[in-house]
Amino acid sequence: MRDASGRLASLDAFRGFTIAAMVLVNNPGDWSQLYSQLEHAKWNGWTFTDCIFPFFLFIGGVAMALSLGRLAALGADRPRLLMKLAKRAALIFLIGFLLNFMPYFNVEKVRIPGVLQRIALCTLLAAPIVVYCGWRMQLAIIAGLLVLYSVLMLLVPVPGIGAGVLEPGKDFGAWIDHALLGNHLWVQSKTWDPEGLVSTLPALCSQLFGVLAGRWLATKVNRTEQTVWMLLAGLSCLGIGVIFDTMLMPINKSLWTPSYCLLMTGWALIVFSAFYWLLDVNPYASVREAAARWSKPFVIYGMNALFIFALSGFIAKMFAYIKLTQPDGSLRSLGKTLYAPIAALPIGPVNTSLLHAVLFNACMFAVAWAMWRKKWFVKV
Repeated sequence: MRDASGRLASLDAFRGFTIAAMVLVNNPGDWSQLYSQLEHAKWNGWTFTDCIFPFFLFIGGVAMALSLGRLAALGADRPRLLMKLAKRAALIFLIGFLLNFMPYFNVEKVRIPGVLQRIALCTLLAAPIVVYCGWRMQLAIIAGLLVLYSVLMLLVPVPGIGAGVLEPGKDFGAWIDHALLGNHLWVQSKTWDPEGLVSTLPALCSQLFGVLAGRWLATKVNRTEQTVWMLLAGLSCLGIGVIFDTMLMPINKSLWTPSYCLLMTGWALIVFSAFYWLLDVNPYASVREAAARWSKPFVIYGMNALFIFALSGFIAKMFAYIKLTQPDGSLRSLGKTLYAPIAALPIGPVNTSLLHAVLFNACMFAVAWAMWRKKWFVKV
């Protein structure tokens, strides 16, 4: 059901679920003590954690299609609309860059790519496609981008390495990133970046798949039928992703391979279909009301998703940066100091690490809830 502002409860709930998951996996008590599904796959393959970023891009695409469709129906000026979206993308990019810049403000080695930066680039690139292209052209652009990416990664030789080498730091995308960005890459790799430039092409496809889903929701097709077709489309994407995994390129989040893009789009469609049916479609009032109650925390989280993500990243950085003097004169980070009593609990290191992440998430939800109560919604 839509609220008074016209927002889909299911979209906010799905967004809130995704942000809650992102905050959870980004803030363990101990990065060396993790359940396997709460960390990224080492290289090829995927885990629950690898679903989160493409989910967020997919959601962004759905929201773009619905909001731009409404504005177009009201006769909005297209160039002005594109300028507004460009300013929004620039602001998101700036926030992501500043988070990377803090707290050391090292101009020579600050990481330029990042999660928010990729969201900004995808928003910027998707905007004219959404505004000027019909669904057939959008689908053709997705296919073209995936083909272009595959050609670049498999057929263009990397100097001193060759073509089609999909190993960390040796692929075509890593070569481009290192050549253009130099020292401004992910500090843990230094030679490649999981949010690099070339892999932004298939990441854009993840957002455009969301755009197509949003366009489908905006049609006058019966909502139950909409749900069924989204579910079938999701299952089809899962199947194609698995086929591409064996026949084209392996499922790989860091490279955002076509198989990964399609597999994650499949899961996004399936999960969103479930939210959509439960909250906006199903004819059973009691079931819909029950779903609305248990999903309310997700809806609240989703109302300020980007703000909560940025705030959680800032706090995590401060936890690592602020040092406290211990009784023996040594220094310990604020984060480790706060985690110490949790780590001392007799439930095992993996569970204490997870408990820290859950408590951190609860604190972020408290902020989101307070903002929701005050009707403070940060528009970026």
